[in-house]
Amino acid sequence: MQLPAAQVAVLEAASADEATSVDALAEATDLPPETVTGAVFELEAEGLVTVSERVDETITLTDEGREYAESELPEISLYEAALEAGADDDPVSMGQVIGASGLEGSAVDIALSNYARKGYGQIDSGEITADSDADPTSDEEASALESLATGDGLDDAEVRDQLERRGLLEISETTVREVTLTDDGVTELMAGLETAETVGQVTPDLLTGGDWEDVEFAEYNVEADAEQFEGGRVHILRQTADRVKDVLVGMGFQEMEGPHVDADFWINDCLFMPQDHPARTHWDRFALEQPTHIDDLPEDLVADVERAHKEGVGPDGEGYHSPWDEDFARALALRGHTTSLSTRYLSGEEIGEIEPPARFFSVEKVYRNDTLDPTHLLEFFQIEGWVMAEDLSVRDLMGTFEEFYAQFGIEDIQFKPHYNPYTEPSFELFGTHPTTGELVEIGNSGIFREEMLEPLGVECDVMAWGLALERLLMLMYGFEDIRDIHGTLCDLELLRETEVTY
Repeated sequence: MQLPAAQVAVLEAASADEATSVDALAEATDLPPETVTGAVFELEAEGLVTVSERVDETITLTDEGREYAESELPEISLYEAALEAGADDDPVSMGQVIGASGLEGSAVDIALSNYARKGYGQIDSGEITADSDADPTSDEEASALESLATGDGLDDAEVRDQLERRGLLEISETTVREVTLTDDGVTELMAGLETAETVGQVTPDLLTGGDWEDVEFAEYNVEADAEQFEGGRVHILRQTADRVKDVLVGMGFQEMEGPHVDADFWINDCLFMPQDHPARTHWDRFALEQPTHIDDLPEDLVADVERAHKEGVGPDGEGYHSPWDEDFARALALRGHTTSLSTRYLSGEEIGEIEPPARFFSVEKVYRNDTLDPTHLLEFFQIEGWVMAEDLSVRDLMGTFEEFYAQFGIEDIQFKPHYNPYTEPSFELFGTHPTTGELVEIGNSGIFREEMLEPLGVECDVMAWGLALERLLMLMYGFEDIRDIHGTLCDLELLRETEVTY
């Protein structure tokens, strides 16, 4: 029997007594796995081999999971610190316990989110209790991490799924094909095989030389499985951000750009945010370890902003009568909102003095030390915008929103009065979730106060807003959890299959 060289090699390497994987055949024949796979399907069509398939599941620890396996889970560290602080008898300040636990950054949020779930105790109103009957040594998730780290398996599906949701392990599936010789295959081997000279593709040399008339072409199995390739595509979040930019440019806005790391002066002080405001503590912002402070700030503007904070602006202004420290204003942090770009532009420091009327916007990332939940992330996109013109009113602001959101098919925007240190009047925006029917907060807005504008040198009205891009996607696509669109819980198939809407 004559067969192509690859098929002959596979038949000679296969066995009738036990199944041999495609990878093992590839190693034995010194052929690429894809060549062996093609030969196997061709031999199966000839009835010379049988092919069986199974799916193997591989579980591997992520770097974070391996770290916890070598040390301990954050919630266990928190529980041990709570016990040490006497929280099994009386509630103890959560800040005291966190400080004693040695947990920092995201590990604090991880510990807090899993502490009560596992029955280690309760957290309420800034205080923590510890259940003395809890036993960290029997923590199923910790035991599973240790087991995986030593190369053992994990049979508990519920624990496995929880660890996967936490991003502590990764599960991959591989299709394994195994080949066994049939009786006909054994018979042909015993009778002897000849290698047929076949050609897999037409080449220019075959055509020009006329050899194509004499060669034997290999048959193609159009039903054979081909390797699947997932093409790259623009993420729907980025597509929506680009669409937002197109809409705002179409409404006459210009785009702003600026640093993600900035001085508290630009992020908060220029917004007439008092330095003792709760949102300016380390609990709500991400400060920089190195460098810690900015060197260059405009001296005259610093003096004017300090005066506004201490004394107020205008005959009726009083300011905050609270301490104001320039060193604090120079401290560097990840921006908590893109209004830092607005203060840079309005002050003239970024592109020079801006004459009214003017419209500017940005769609950029901001960073907040929030607790992760279906509507909050540590970093997200904010749609910043402002309009500078004479005699602006709340009706102008509302009309701008109605026109903007109508471009995305959202026409049921609702407004609620609100308080901001830097705008008056102020209001929040809400939209109706298309699936749940619940009102979802989608932004904050208002007319900038005189105490903010006067130090910046702006003499006319400015209306401004900060809208959440991810919340816009919730209203457009019906997402109920913004972690579905990016982060460790992101469903890649969902992103591949979601139809883009405008």
